[in-house]
Amino acid sequence: MYKKILVPVDILEAELTKKVIPDLTYLAKLSNADVIFFHALPIASAIVNAYSFGFEEFKDKATLQAEEQLHTLMNSIDLPREKLSCAIAFGNPRDEILACADEIHPDLIIIGSRRPNITTHVLGSNAAGIVRGAKTSVLVVR
Repeated sequence: MYKKILVPVDILEAELTKKVIPDLTYLAKLSNADVIFFHALPIASAIVNAYSFGFEEFKDKATLQAEEQLHTLMNSIDLPREKLSCAIAFGNPRDEILACADEIHPDLIIIGSRRPNITTHVLGSNAAGIVRGAKTSVLVVR
């Protein structure tokens, strides 16, 4: 069924991530799939903080913090550790998620979405962009 599942997460949105985990765990166990968690650090926050740290120092610090949080998430999931990995990038989340998907060729992308409102219409802005731009199946969990 699925060999590789990409799971974009926002480490600052724990509630959104929690919604995805039951579906992810079920599908990954059913298919014995590899799971890649992905987090994009927005470049806007990097630029703001770069003034106080210097960009490379900030990038290293932000990457380490994101990796720690992704590893904490992976350790909390009931899947074999050898089936889990993570990746981090700097940039626009939608663009970086789609670039990651183009690079690793997942069979499925699972992403959480907030309740829609007038600004996001049906899906959250990142989820909608991923659904429109992905070259593979996308499961949006609310």
